[in-house]
Amino acid sequence: MDMQTYRDGRKQAEDAAEALREALAALGLPERVWSSVRPMVTHSGNAYVHLGMVRADAAVKMAEAMQAAAEAVEQVPAGGDRQA
Repeated sequence: MDMQTYRDGRKQAEDAAEALREALAALGLPERVWSSVRPMVTHSGNAYVHLGMVRADAAVKMAEAMQAAAEAVEQVPAGGDRQA
């Protein structure tokens, strides 16, 4: 892998990890939950985010937030305008 491929993958992974940390903090989860979130890049340059191990109560809160977001997306019609 060339250095630019690594840098691009690292940037993508860092941005994604930071977005996830911010979202977890916005859910009111303490830093100990999201401090283990870190960017990772494979030897081929693929970007990943390592989430680490979280307590069950935090995982439930995360799942509930994702489910609520998924349900909100399902309510948006094809034209993109939300129904009241």
